[in-house]
Amino acid sequence: MSHNLNGRPPFRADHIGSLLRPASLRAAFKRHGAGEITDAEFNATLDQSIRDVLCMQENCGLAVVNDGEFRRGSYWSRFVERMDGFRIGPAVFKFHDETGREAAFTAPYVQGKLRRMRPIALDELQFISAHSKNTAKITLPSAPTMQFYSGPQCIDNGVYPDREAMFADLGRAFQEEIRALHAAGLRYVQIDEVPLAMLCDNKIRQQVRAMGDDPDRLVDLYIDALNQSVANLPSDMGVGMHMCRGNLKGTFLSEGGLDPIAEKMFARINVNHFLLEYDTPRAGDFASLRFVPKTKGVVLGLISSKTPMLESMETLQRRIDEAAKFIDLNRLAISPQCGFASTVAGNPVTEVDEHAKLRRCVEAARAIWGTAGASA
Repeated sequence: MSHNLNGRPPFRADHIGSLLRPASLRAAFKRHGAGEITDAEFNATLDQSIRDVLCMQENCGLAVVNDGEFRRGSYWSRFVERMDGFRIGPAVFKFHDETGREAAFTAPYVQGKLRRMRPIALDELQFISAHSKNTAKITLPSAPTMQFYSGPQCIDNGVYPDREAMFADLGRAFQEEIRALHAAGLRYVQIDEVPLAMLCDNKIRQQVRAMGDDPDRLVDLYIDALNQSVANLPSDMGVGMHMCRGNLKGTFLSEGGLDPIAEKMFARINVNHFLLEYDTPRAGDFASLRFVPKTKGVVLGLISSKTPMLESMETLQRRIDEAAKFIDLNRLAISPQCGFASTVAGNPVTEVDEHAKLRRCVEAARAIWGTAGASA
């Protein structure tokens, strides 16, 4: 896969990465955590679950596959576990739903100098490559995600003079990891970015100000941090960035369109394509897509991973037509708006729902672009 796809996403049908863990794997996570089964027993269940989920993706017609993030407790957990310098503490934000129900969560804090001491996702890639001939995708949490949730007090006293210095070390770790994945054969990495989408939400912006931060300054800081993470990469490494509004058991962190930061973000972030959430009206309209430079593509997240209702082909066709008023149809692709299980618990949908939605992405891509595979 070329890093420069002339403004097109690499595949016409894509997905965001995390997939529902089967009941047997969720039970194994619990039993392993409680010391009731051995590492070997847990790993046997894990490996079989991943073989099954790779097969499921192929059967749905997807040309790009991953391991569903099954080896991770949450989408960022391995980054914390396999890096030097992080600890876990309470997040300063809360997940919520349309009814106002809230859920607290945990976040990474920096307690020492950040260093990549060992590979973070290399074993994930090696297993995928050994069990599927389709293109592998590895997802990594964004650098801003590793800081924003813990607020201005994210760095323990004296570890770094400021966030810029912390992001310099974190960016180096990302570059090391992505280069190692490339050397092992990876050509498609997806960065999962949440803070920039959150900084489009007026309530979040007010909360950030109340904590003593400037939301606009953070946007610039985070764009720089993202670019540091993907600097100096091989020219044939495709990089996509998923813009996420948070996803935990069907709840979310923020709402609102990307308009406040779209022009700056689309122009300045050095990725090949963006994977954007457009599953509900609270995600905003497609107008901001007019700011996407002609050198970058967009994957439209039109299918909800949070509800079981299956989107109709007519709805998807209509929405893609709406988007194509602002960006050329040849620069678009389709996916679910987010993963189906950013944590082990998963979203309130079944595996049957998940399969139907992934198949629907493939059906829509074939109907609109003539293929669900590589964009040509």
